[in-house]
This record gives sequence, C-alpha cells and structure tokens, in this order.
Amino acid sequence: MREVYIIGAGMTQFGKHPAKSLRSLGLEACLNALRDASVKPKEIQAGYCGNALAPALQGETGVGQNVFWEVGISGIPIVNMENACASGSTALREGWMAVAGGFHDMVIIAGVEKTVMPKGTMLNVGGGELETQLGDVFPGYFSLIAQKHMEKYGTTREQLAKVSVKNHFNGTLNPYAQFQKLLTIEEVLNSPMIADPLTLYSCCPNSDGAAALILCSREKTRNINGRPVRIAASVLTTGTYDNQRDITGWEVEQRAAQTAYQMASLGPEDMDVVEVHDAFTISEIVHYEGLGLCPPGEGGRLIDEGATELSGRIPVNPSGGLLSKGHPVGASGVAQVVEIVWQLRGEAGKRQLTNPRIGLAQIMGGNKEGDTRACTVHILIKD
Repeated sequence: MREVYIIGAGMTQFGKHPAKSLRSLGLEACLNALRDASVKPKEIQAGYCGNALAPALQGETGVGQNVFWEVGISGIPIVNMENACASGSTALREGWMAVAGGFHDMVIIAGVEKTVMPKGTMLNVGGGELETQLGDVFPGYFSLIAQKHMEKYGTTREQLAKVSVKNHFNGTLNPYAQFQKLLTIEEVLNSPMIADPLTLYSCCPNSDGAAALILCSREKTRNINGRPVRIAASVLTTGTYDNQRDITGWEVEQRAAQTAYQMASLGPEDMDVVEVHDAFTISEIVHYEGLGLCPPGEGGRLIDEGATELSGRIPVNPSGGLLSKGHPVGASGVAQVVEIVWQLRGEAGKRQLTNPRIGLAQIMGGNKEGDTRACTVHILIKD
C-alpha cells in the first residue's frame, strides 16, 4: 500500500445555524480544506461524504454529490457513507483506502450534518431496534454504563463531572466550538438530570456543522507547499452484538485500537494527543480504558490526576470534544481528525499543545444489542 497524507483541513463552527443549509455548511468546510491545501477542485479525483441524518431530517439523499457540486467538483466518483456517528470517519477510511490502494492520487473527504428539530425533541436514532422502541435511547443506555462502571470500579459522579469541566474549558479556547463557557463541577452535577447519573452538562448537544480533508499520495505532496500529515493507521470495526457482554467497556473499540497500534507500529504510550467520542461524560472515561491509556477501571483516576488536560501527559479532546465543541453526527469524526492535524502542525491557537508528533482520533456510532455498530480509529503522524 502507498503512504497517504492529509494536505488540507477545514471546518465550520459547530452550533445552531438556522440560516445555513446542509449544502452551504458542506461548501464552507470543503472550500476551507481546498484553500488550506492550495488545491483546485479540478485536481480532486474522487469524493467521499459522511452524513447520517439528512434523509430523515431534510429528506435529502446524495448529500455528497450535492455538496461537492456546490464546490465545483463533479464528474468523478462520489461515495456517500452512513455509519451513524462514525459516518464521517468511515468516509475518511474509504478515501484512505482509495489512495493507499493506488486507485486515486488525490481525494476530498467531507462530513456534514444539520440537526433541525423542534426544541426538546429527542434525536431518535436506531428506531428499528426493539430496545429503542421500548425507550432505551442513548442517554438511558449510557446511564446504565455509568452506573455499572461506578458499581464495578468505584467511579464517582465527581469524576464524570470533571470530564465535562475539562472539555468545556478546552472549548473556550476553540473558536469552532458550539459552547465556549467555563463550567464548575458543581454546575455540572446540579444541572437538570437527564438519566441518572448523567445530567444536562454530562451530555453532548445536537449540532449543525461540517468538516473536510484533502488526502493525497506521497508523490503528490512533492508539489504541495503545505504541511502534510501522514495517516499511519485507519481502522473500522463493527460489534459482535453479544448482549451478555460486560457493558463497562467496548470490545469493538479495544479491537480497533489494537489493530491501529499494530498497523502504525506504535502503542498508546506513544500518543501525544487524542480525540475521543465523548457523547456522554462516561464515554470518555471508558474510552481511556479501551484505547489503553490506562488499565480497565482506572479512567476515573486518570481524570483525577489531570493526565488528560491540556498540560497533562496525554491530552484528550483539546478541541473541547463533543461535549463542548458539539456533535453534528456525520461531521464529528472528520472534525476530530481536523483537530489532530491542526495540533500536529502547530496551528491550534490558544489550545495548542507543546510539539505533538503523533495523534489518535476515535469515534463510534450506533447501538445494537447493547453493542456498537461501528468504531473507527485513525493514527496520524507528523513526519
């Protein structure tokens, strides 16, 4: 396989954008990525677009064709990906495989979402599953994980709240974040209860937004004046759907992480910066353990030690994560990689870490039989 590099990264601010359409959000992110790469639309040989909700919420299909046409990209292979929260990162993996396999030399990746719903309406994803029909929607499911983790390992409500406090602090340093407000542990704990022990500030918001990347082969980087970042590993796994499993961890995540580490010839101890899928505070703590940043059951200790803060030994979610940056479902996985690229280039502004060289982005999506439908892990290296 050929080595694959990211030469362009761009995104929109995440949040509520009632005046912007799905297509205009995608256009903005793609133009930002093209400008960043100093690449013209006609140089793109294929496009891959992640989106999860447009058919249900906007009645729109073929999102990739619509977005890329706005940019001036047409007449080439365009593939649309729907893989729940991992839609955008799955599109990235497809683009990576196309370049790594020699099918294309330069491709564009986009993730875009617009979550237009009446205020207070729950995003009912996975409505075809019996457990969802019975009321086991995401806040309830993750509250069960939190309760079991607390029971098994002694994880506390205060430790869960510290995840939100950390990520909201990081979000105040990120102009692309939906929420840029400092929170205290008390404010998180005393915010309205959603599903015990998860309060309002323990849950990520539904957001509008888009993110985009330009990928190319090593040979193409010689003609680019940018700052290429190599994709050292790109992994996609799916669940086994064993509903008797231990819900305090995800085997699908552990499998994806181990495969990615092997592909990159690296380990968790080599990571300088990590972005994870913190849809709920308990998620980030479980991801610490699943990615091997600490042993099982010690995620609470890791947040207590401050190890995952910007100044810690392994900063996690410097972007603010989903909790603060926001969660436009199909765009989140691409936006995580945009953040890692900016960090490795030294372009992350006030939240910039000190000389990071290796970064990891993890996201997963969908629920089935108490398991996860899809999980991706990407490892990036600044050569």
